[in-house]
Amino acid sequence: MVRRPVAWVVALVLFGEAFGIAALNWFLGVVVDRQDMSLAGLDPHMMSVSSKIGGIAFGLYFALCGLVALLVALRDRPPAGLGRVLLISAAVVHGLLGAFTWGLVGWPAFLFMMLVLGLIVLLLMTYDRPAEPVIAPPAPTTP
Repeated sequence: MVRRPVAWVVALVLFGEAFGIAALNWFLGVVVDRQDMSLAGLDPHMMSVSSKIGGIAFGLYFALCGLVALLVALRDRPPAGLGRVLLISAAVVHGLLGAFTWGLVGWPAFLFMMLVLGLIVLLLMTYDRPAEPVIAPPAPTTP
């Protein structure tokens, strides 16, 4: 079966992405703090702090999505409830990030985002249960 390995890969990728996005935003916050320049009159310290807070929040979001994928891999059961919603929202976020990265960063980043999007969708689809055929009870016969 391909279900559990896909769940493991999705969990690892999301954990790595959580660390990467948090580290990138932290680095950008440090750069803004050391620039000591204002952008349209905004306080550089406030921009630095908000970049760090945003990076931590976004990193925690991806880590939570990675935890859901890890639980799916460990239990070999489909995500349910909030976990399913988190994975669907992560797929939507990767689709949007892919669209932005195509223009801003380039096609390699776009391909990475689409790869992660495909993995999340594959995880959701492989654990999707097929609809049980509804069998009507036999009609009662009257003698």
